[in-house]
Amino acid sequence: MSPERRPEGGPGVARKFVTLPAAHVETWAGANEAKDEKLRERRLKREAGSRGFQLRHSDYGWALMDTERKPVDGRNDHTLKELEKLLAEALKQ
Repeated sequence: MSPERRPEGGPGVARKFVTLPAAHVETWAGANEAKDEKLRERRLKREAGSRGFQLRHSDYGWALMDTERKPVDGRNDHTLKELEKLLAEALKQ
């Protein structure tokens, strides 16, 4: 007996394959930028941790938390560039 043929696929039936839309094309430059951003985040987290701070990310941006878990400067919308400056200032003090 032959198996029952189903339109969604099964034994002996050609299956459909899904292709990604043309808009989803990755480039080397985009991948490199994403990797650089990730490495930058990790470096800043390590640097903050070594000084007793903690980095947190939200929909608004980054927050630098002190030992009492309160945001430094009372902000939670920093960019990574601003955080680098804050950590550099903390090192000077």
